[in-house]
Amino acid sequence: MRYEFRVADLVSDALAEAFPELDRAALSDQSTVIDEAHLYGLLNRFQSLGLHVLEMRQLPEAPPSSW
Repeated sequence: MRYEFRVADLVSDALAEAFPELDRAALSDQSTVIDEAHLYGLLNRFQSLGLHVLEMRQLPEAPPSSW
């Protein structure tokens, strides 16, 4: 499962280190979520660090790369 999270404020480099499993982009963070427990853990971590999640959406799975 892949999700995109949009947060209210700019996430500093130091704060982003609390989410090593997320790919950080200027406008959003994307993550491959292992299961529901991981998803709720991410949301809990956002909340405990004072980050307000504006939007969360599931993304389509990336097609397998062909080599």
